[in-house]
Amino acid sequence: MDMRIRTAEPAEHTAVGEITARAYLDDGLLSGGAQDTYLPVLRDAASRAEKAELLVAVDADGTLLGTVTYAPQGSPLQDIAVPGEAEFRMLAVAHAARGRGAGEALVRACIARARAEEGVVRLVMSTQPTMLGAHRIYERLGFVRTPDRDWEPLPGLGLLTYELGL
Repeated sequence: MDMRIRTAEPAEHTAVGEITARAYLDDGLLSGGAQDTYLPVLRDAASRAEKAELLVAVDADGTLLGTVTYAPQGSPLQDIAVPGEAEFRMLAVAHAARGRGAGEALVRACIARARAEEGVVRLVMSTQPTMLGAHRIYERLGFVRTPDRDWEPLPGLGLLTYELGL
């Protein structure tokens, strides 16, 4: 399949935000109720694009397949990274596009950006325990679990962490 990874265009921000939100909702990671304070954050792709690199996977027709946010050193969107580390967040693939390699291609793009970023020695990320498909991608690409860095952004929402030495 012909696929390209590129920076999201401003006209795509709404659609990118919706792909991200739908991925979390469709996978049962959020309920969509008023208590889901993370849902507006997932939908706000324009804000992510201002503070980090908002990447998208598109097919030959330009259809959006998925997205990821690459947070370089110093980005306010970094959650767990320390100096010398880049981070990626909010990897999401449209439900209809799953199984076509978009998720892996987006992670590979983050790895390439981290390797090109001066002073970056590791790429880190957080994931929910139930995101098993994503875990398989990370492990296949050489990421290793870092249980000592696992954390809870909200009480009861435990996140697993992974890192890739560059």
